[in-house]
Amino acid sequence: MNIHLFYSFFKSLVGKDVVVELKNDLSICGTLHSVDQFLNIKFTDITVTDPDKYPHMLSVKNCFIRGSVVRYVQLPADECDTQLLQDAARKEAAQNRQR
Repeated sequence: MNIHLFYSFFKSLVGKDVVVELKNDLSICGTLHSVDQFLNIKFTDITVTDPDKYPHMLSVKNCFIRGSVVRYVQLPADECDTQLLQDAARKEAAQNRQR
């Protein structure tokens, strides 16, 4: 899928609360402050979903996450236009078949 589609979508979520699960199993919830074309993410007002497992993260309030360490991004359901994403995926798949 086109990286620009995700980049544009994530840019529309700036200021919203998002949960990111990292490849090391750490899950961070925070307000999306910014995202770049490499899908690096900057969060403000973060909390960890399992503070007992990651007590050292309790004092962290803002963070930068490199896009390559992200496993999943949980999007707010009311902000996610699934129809738009599905249409974009279908359009790109059709373009790839024509090549």
